[in-house]
Amino acid sequence: MPPGGGGNRDAAPAMHVLMLPWLAFGHIVPFAQLARRLLASSSSVRVTFVTAAGNVPRVEAMLSSASSSAGGRVSIVPLRLPHVPGLPEGAASTAELSLDGAELLKVALDGARPQVAALLAELRPDAVLLDFATPWAADDAAALGVKSLQFSVFSAIAGAYLVVPARRPEGASPPPSARDLMSGPAGFPASSPLAATGVPAYQAADFTYVFTSFGGQPCVYERVVAGIRACDGVVLKTCADMEAAYVDYLAAQFRKPVLTAGPLVPDPPRGDELLDERWATWLSAFPDGAVVFASFGSETFLPPAAATELLLGLEATGRPFLAVLNSPDDGGGAAVVVTPPGFKERVSGRGIVHSGWVQQQHILRHRSVGCYVTHAGFSSVVEGLVAGCRLVLLPMKGDQYLNAALFARELRVGVEVARRDEDGWFGRHDVCDAVAAAVANDGGGGDDARKKWTDFFTDDAVQGKFADEFVRQLREIVSTAPS
Repeated sequence: MPPGGGGNRDAAPAMHVLMLPWLAFGHIVPFAQLARRLLASSSSVRVTFVTAAGNVPRVEAMLSSASSSAGGRVSIVPLRLPHVPGLPEGAASTAELSLDGAELLKVALDGARPQVAALLAELRPDAVLLDFATPWAADDAAALGVKSLQFSVFSAIAGAYLVVPARRPEGASPPPSARDLMSGPAGFPASSPLAATGVPAYQAADFTYVFTSFGGQPCVYERVVAGIRACDGVVLKTCADMEAAYVDYLAAQFRKPVLTAGPLVPDPPRGDELLDERWATWLSAFPDGAVVFASFGSETFLPPAAATELLLGLEATGRPFLAVLNSPDDGGGAAVVVTPPGFKERVSGRGIVHSGWVQQQHILRHRSVGCYVTHAGFSSVVEGLVAGCRLVLLPMKGDQYLNAALFARELRVGVEVARRDEDGWFGRHDVCDAVAAAVANDGGGGDDARKKWTDFFTDDAVQGKFADEFVRQLREIVSTAPS
């Protein structure tokens, strides 16, 4: 039966999937999205979601709709993280930690291995979906005869560029330098725009983090590769329609089955959830498509100088704008940047700078919002396209740089802010120019390219097929005898 065909698909045998994401909400959210898709795709799938105890209330909220309709087929299990010197008591996610604290959180999660092993032995799930941070979970699952797959929440282009064996062949030492990382690894898809140009120096320097060990712990690259080698397969949050060459390259590099779960388009806001009156009133004062919305997610922060140039660039557009800017230690309340002299007076009535959480999907879908300045997080870009916004891409770290290349140069649905190669500096005029290009009729790849991908992401039948096909492939792996 073809995927998405309905019929007797729920007559398939029961399948229990245990999920263990890394303790960052940029990872937890995609795992929760995939859990909802699995539960909706088949009434014979059961999910156990494992996370630190402090994250349970937010995860419960993410899975509440699935819980109510799944009839007890989803459960959330809290982990008690052991004390690690230097890690704040009760820390449960990277959202409340410095960069050093996030590294200590990996040590704490490693320390919870006995709890995870005991849970696996008790539940004996059919499959474990684990994240990059816990390669040991694949070993513990294999010892029980349980199949495991590493679920990458990043784009395939990011994995293909950074964390393949070709980046660090067996026995290679030292790790790749920033200069090495300016070009793709051996065999990187020739069809990629990065095959010819590579990446600028400032991006390559940022990528060295992936190969850097902190406190003698395995680096990100080592955790990713060890986990995949120990697993029975890889799951990617993408599809061949978007990233076929990179999916194929990853499969060839690791010689493992690669399953694609689709882009996991965020669920639309619930019908009973209304935009806060403050924002609804302010946005409604402007014509359709007039407002520029700038937001960089919950864990991406602009340095003060960059935030200032962004704000002056938004001012220079002459358009109304809402800029949401946060810092890693402001608790969602304090102002992030001291605005330039006279700025607030000059933009009074048409520009707002806000710190803290906002209803991003609601704002993006408001009729007056026409342009979205984003850090190019994969899910954020998809949210912008689903809402029909024109995109300006201003990546600040890691996979965001590679996402921007994918969406702007391959899929041609956005405009990248011009940057200086050596240090990534951008000025107010670069921001203003990128917004102008995005809102022009030929912004990015033109309206046709943007409409193509907006239609793709909003087609429920297409997205449903991804879930059905993923469940089918996962069942195949589960039913395969141990090698």
